[in-house]
Amino acid sequence: MPIGLADIEAAARRIAGRVLRTPAIASDALSRATGAKVVLKLDHLQATGAFKERGAANRLALLTPAERAAGVIAMSAGNHAQAVARHASLLGIAATIVMPRFTPATKVTRTAAWGASVVLHGETLAEAASHARDLAKARGLVFIHPYDDPAVIAGQGTLALELLQDWPDLEVLLIPLGGGGLLAGCAVAAAALAPGLQVIGVEVAGYAAMAQRLAGEAVSVGGATIAEGIAVRDVGETPLALLRALAIEVMVVPERAVEQAIALLAEGAKLVSEGAGAAGLAALLAAPARFAGKRVGIAICGGNIDPRILANVLLRNLLRDGRLLRLRLDIPDRPGVLADIAGRIGAAGGNIIDVSHHRLFAAPSVQSAGLELMVEARDSAHGAAIVATLEEQYVVQVMAGEHATA
Repeated sequence: MPIGLADIEAAARRIAGRVLRTPAIASDALSRATGAKVVLKLDHLQATGAFKERGAANRLALLTPAERAAGVIAMSAGNHAQAVARHASLLGIAATIVMPRFTPATKVTRTAAWGASVVLHGETLAEAASHARDLAKARGLVFIHPYDDPAVIAGQGTLALELLQDWPDLEVLLIPLGGGGLLAGCAVAAAALAPGLQVIGVEVAGYAAMAQRLAGEAVSVGGATIAEGIAVRDVGETPLALLRALAIEVMVVPERAVEQAIALLAEGAKLVSEGAGAAGLAALLAAPARFAGKRVGIAICGGNIDPRILANVLLRNLLRDGRLLRLRLDIPDRPGVLADIAGRIGAAGGNIIDVSHHRLFAAPSVQSAGLELMVEARDSAHGAAIVATLEEQYVVQVMAGEHATA
């Protein structure tokens, strides 16, 4: 095989002191929520907010003096970009990073803040990669691949090395999967240190490229996803070979499960994760019966989520859970009606957080008005009680989650 445990252990020694040895903690909140015994490897605590520092630090440390003088180039949707930028800066190496145009602004600005020259090019990672290779050839730069490089894979494998040193009795590892570098490195480490441990890669439904390749199918991916860090079309050939050799399973999870995982980490574990970083927990939420009672290690491998996206995810989750109600009422246009509605909601313990009152065009009659409310409830049962109170006097349409009911 292209790498073994010795390569991962050597990488661990090489990056020690430059990459954080992140904590691995048992999460009582997530264990109660899922029925598994959950241990979280908190690699979103790295200086750049993601595990990618491991592979980048190891690969850059192996450059020759001539390669360091020439400079490096990488393509990435963000986390590999920041990792290469940071460790190139620490080593005094000039770095150019090519990022797709869709890359979240927070990742672009953070990459530039580490001193790299950022080039935005292409709509996909594949287009960014092609441009990066063209620039590397034209300028004589060393191309640092985010996942299809044995030194990068060995560096990423140090995550599992640390996790299994801290929690040697785990039964399952759930590892987010994009190009395959992290999963391949962790699988190699686990095979050597804990042969009975089941290692499972997790892809998001719109980008199940590795699952398709392992099944011998043509790759078909695309669409918007909150897990842009693992939205990969072209998986690494080296990781693919390693996963085949080790017979690693890949789970594919729906987009909604990733959103739920982000929200559960924020509310339950008090941790901020990006979509790709939460994919491991999404697998646990998508198939709780499969992992019930098992000791499950989950890599929280990235925390670089745009604040606006995080806010939207949390609000959408409140709607789905019935803790935030969108209500539409057709009401008689007469004095005291708004006060009556507010009084009923207040008496039921609800909290009105937004009101929109329409008289002229939204109402079916000049004698009526349209009212839209956003109401906060404790839980879905409490929300149902608030609606029932209003329905004693008014016709209420509930817009909750993705579906509306009248």
